[in-house]
Amino acid sequence: MGLEAVVNEIREKGRREVEAIRAEGRADVEEILKDAQARAAGIKSSANEEAERTAAYLINQEASAANLVVKRQVLNAQKTLLDQVYSASLAAVGDLPAEFHEKALTELLKRAAKEIKKGVVHVNERDTAVVEKILGQTKSLSGYSVGKPAAIPGGIIVESIDGALQIDYSYRTFLDEIWESGLKDASEILFT
Repeated sequence: MGLEAVVNEIREKGRREVEAIRAEGRADVEEILKDAQARAAGIKSSANEEAERTAAYLINQEASAANLVVKRQVLNAQKTLLDQVYSASLAAVGDLPAEFHEKALTELLKRAAKEIKKGVVHVNERDTAVVEKILGQTKSLSGYSVGKPAAIPGGIIVESIDGALQIDYSYRTFLDEIWESGLKDASEILFT
């Protein structure tokens, strides 16, 4: 064999080895690319799932916040309406005929006399003359006198002579008691 044949054989062997190395390199590159694409797809899928979870969470939070705002507005509107009903009720009782007030004041004074024998009666300005009349006509109320007018819509406030005891039989007090006990029923009637 000649030198040229040996050189050609070495060249041929080198070329085959280069081709084998290139083929092996291409296979490695394809394997690496496949792994990278699989990892990228996994990362993309995880990112999409995380984005969907985050979006769902944010939507739920916003919906909850909006529901709270609406509920607060509804409750405020209901409270405003109940306050108007309360005020209207108190005004309606104050607007009842004089005969009603005279009868009510007589009964309230008799009731107060069972607890306070002598005292000062405070009423609104409208009822001062009526109470003076009742006190003058009713012997069991002789220990009472009319005091300064009170800022009440009706009824009486009786104070003992020494000021140690006070009974509030004003219409507002009675309405407050009824209101407290009947508020749930009133709310159900108005808002259902």
